[in-house]
Amino acid sequence: MESARDIRQGFVSRVVDLCGTEKYKMFEEHTEVPTRRSGWIEVIAGSMFSGKTEELIRRAKRAQIAKLSVQIFKPGIDTRYSDEAVVTHDRASFECQLVESSDQLHLLAAGYDVVCIDEAQFMDEGVVEVANKLANAGTRVIIAGLDMDFSGKPFGPMPNLMAVAEFVTKVHAICVRTGELAQYSHRLESEQGTILLGSQNEYEPVSRAVFVQLQNESSSHVSGSTD
Repeated sequence: MESARDIRQGFVSRVVDLCGTEKYKMFEEHTEVPTRRSGWIEVIAGSMFSGKTEELIRRAKRAQIAKLSVQIFKPGIDTRYSDEAVVTHDRASFECQLVESSDQLHLLAAGYDVVCIDEAQFMDEGVVEVANKLANAGTRVIIAGLDMDFSGKPFGPMPNLMAVAEFVTKVHAICVRTGELAQYSHRLESEQGTILLGSQNEYEPVSRAVFVQLQNESSSHVSGSTD
């Protein structure tokens, strides 16, 4: 029988249903063992190249090892590396389903023990309600996405998802210019639209100091061009 310490550490926590049968396992380090089946929401947020998808895949694979049914979804807009899998920038992958809306997600996610949503910043605001409904019904919901867009503003439904989540993990990249922790995604292209799919050729992770410097330089350039 596992000790309370082992449970708190969360390497293999048990979730026991109403009948007392061991059915569900999870790996979140800070969760108590409930006395009945319970769902929850985990959010993995950060900049480009911070390992969000990598962490989502890691948790999904661990849930599979625990013999839970797992399904990953991602917005149909994101087909950068594959339209059949979530893929990290290092090409690690996990099979997924594309969804065009939160309503479609709600229909397809029914019946799984663990539902994962990658690139959630591209989902519509209805994803917040869907995540809550799934968690309320006993599903473990794991969500990954950019918390800020290229201009440093909160991105899509991510702030509200972080607000309703039981667990929020903030991951960081490394600033390519200073070697410090990076939490901003600097766009290398001149395109000003909020959504621009890309990777190393379009974005670079930068620290706060570098981001502020780049923003000031951009403002000065715009101001100078209008004089």
